[in-house]
Amino acid sequence: MAPGWIERVTGPFEDKKRWRRYKARKEELPKSYRTAIDGLERYFMYAGSIVKGEVLMQMLEDLADLIERAAVDGTPIRDIVGDDPVEFADTFIQNYADGQWINKERKRLADSIDEASGDGA
Repeated sequence: MAPGWIERVTGPFEDKKRWRRYKARKEELPKSYRTAIDGLERYFMYAGSIVKGEVLMQMLEDLADLIERAAVDGTPIRDIVGDDPVEFADTFIQNYADGQWINKERKRLADSIDEASGDGA
């Protein structure tokens, strides 16, 4: 019973394990790739507005896959992110929009307007 209660308070243990695995993967990268992934991760945390842990972890794991592959192939960072890393990051985030908090608020707004206009149930 204790693990269930603890997970309700702290979140799923599996999410924490995934986070630790992701962090370990980052530490194995060559310095320049690690610096790039750290910068992208930081931007994702601030600009991504992703509140679903599962979606955030999938995004970060996909990023790690991309950067690891580039490191193995010797692909320069600029060949991955292009001339505008913000554009790259924003485009990358769009693939995970279902985890963004703004989508919940957009639905609430649409539901409120439907209700106010008599279109709701």
